[in-house]
This record gives sequence, C-alpha cells and structure tokens, in this order.
Amino acid sequence: MPEKKAGASPKKGRSSSPLMPPAMIDPRAMEKQLADVTKLLSSQDFNTVDEANTFLQQALAGGQVPSVPPATPLEQAQELMYQAWGTTGRRRVKLAREALSLSPDCADAYVLLAEETSKTPEDALELYLQGVEAGLRALGANTFHNGVGRFWNLIETRPYMRAREGLAHVLWIVGEPNQAIEHLKAMLLLNPNDNQGVRHVLASYLAELDANEELGTLLEQYRDDPSATWTYTRALWLFRTKGPNRTATAALKQALRANPFVPAYLTGEKKLPQQMPDFYGIGDENEAMDYVFGAAPAWVKTPGALEWLATTLRS
Repeated sequence: MPEKKAGASPKKGRSSSPLMPPAMIDPRAMEKQLADVTKLLSSQDFNTVDEANTFLQQALAGGQVPSVPPATPLEQAQELMYQAWGTTGRRRVKLAREALSLSPDCADAYVLLAEETSKTPEDALELYLQGVEAGLRALGANTFHNGVGRFWNLIETRPYMRAREGLAHVLWIVGEPNQAIEHLKAMLLLNPNDNQGVRHVLASYLAELDANEELGTLLEQYRDDPSATWTYTRALWLFRTKGPNRTATAALKQALRANPFVPAYLTGEKKLPQQMPDFYGIGDENEAMDYVFGAAPAWVKTPGALEWLATTLRS
C-alpha cells in the first residue's frame, strides 16, 4: 500500500488544475495576506460597510497589504508560522520551534512539527493533541460559541482546525475510528461550508465502517458535491442499501462520467504510486488516486461491489 507521511493530514486540492509543481508555495503561507487585511480592518472604527470598503481600497492602492505589527506573543508566533509555511527544509522546523518559544498557544507550530518531525503515528498524535489544546486556549470559549457555522471565516480559527483535522487522521491510523469520526463531525458543525474537505475523509471512514445510515445523511447534506469521493461513494451506498438496481447503476454511471480513472485503480489494473499526489483537480487522475487510497477498503469489503463495477463498465 502506498504511504502518506504518518503525521500528515490529508491534503485536498480543490482547483481544476493538475498536480501542482513541487516548487509551489504551501497554500497555508498565503493566509498571511488575509490575516493582514483582517488586522488592518479591526484596527479601524467604521460606521458603515461602505466606509470599510473605501478604506480597504485606499490601503491596497499600492498593490500590497499594509502589514500591521503583531501585538501579542501569539501574533508574533503566527507571523513566524507564515514564514515557515512559505519555506522548505529544516528552516520550517526551526521557525516552528521558535514560534513555540514565543507562544505555546501557536497551534500551527504543532501542526508543522507533526508533519515534519514525526517518526511514528504516535509521535504525530501527541503533537496534534498539543495543537488542538493550544488552539482551544488561543480561541477561548466565546469564539466557539459565536463562531459556530462560520468558523473558517474567522482567520484565527484556522490553525486549530488544521490541528484537529490532523488529529482525526492520526486517530484513525492508530485504531481509534470512533474518535476520528467524532472530530470530523464536530468540525463540520463548526464549519458546514467545509473549506478543508473533511467531509471526504469522513465519508470514506463511514463507508469502511459500514455506517450506512450516517453515510446517507452526510451524502445528502453535500449532495451537490461533484467530486469522485461523492459520486462514487453515493453509488456504493446505493448498491449497499438498494442492491444493483436502476438507481444505483445510474449513480455509478454518473460517477464514471465524473472521473473515468477510478475503476482502473479500484480493480487493481493500475497500482497506486508509492508517493501520493498532494493536489488534484476534479475529474483528473490524481483525484482518482486520492479517492481510491481512502475508499478501496470499503469497495473490497462490500460483497459484489467490484463485480457490479466491472459489469457496469462493460454495459
């Protein structure tokens, strides 16, 4: 079975582009501009939205977001983390450790260390736990109370959400599936828009555990998702709950149109690479590999599913 780094949370590309070149900057580094805009606006007192928009247009007239100096040790630590996400090699780890020396509440530092320094899943688990705890301290109870439903829109919540996603991933690896699922479900309650794509991981987990009732509810919640994860998982769910009837077969044909590369990897005609792609585009071969990496166990354990897939391909 191909490997992903033990401490790494699944990376999901949401663009329609092919595999991004290795030299491309970590997308997490790009949050700095949004953070700067947020701090800049919060430093002013506006009476209307129009006033805020006018101020922002004037501030951006020079082509760059004016940087607001960090006001707290945590903000200083997060500035270092934006630098860390934007660099490579040992410097990433060095900057993360410097960030923690400034503030032990810097969740992103634990995330990077989990990804870059973990030798075992247990190592990563401990670091992600520390990251989640750091995020809880940094955000405080009011953020969780007031931010439910729009969590990702609050830039300061993102390090916590990254740590919790990584924690769920590693809990699954170390044999704690129920805990992993509860974390992912909680994240969707906080942020139903699911900018991180954790619903895809949750769907694969529920399918593997034969949690068909919960899986059906989740599939309906995001029924307009065009991804391979959603179209193929919905087809598999229909096959499990209704058999190979017309509805299930129609759903499978829709999935085949959405991503025709999946069957070759599901049936073993093509082998998954040893190093999985970090990014994919909807409908491309990288997406197929990413889907099969997580979903193959559910297909294999469903009696008759692969045979049904093969029959549908020939029809």
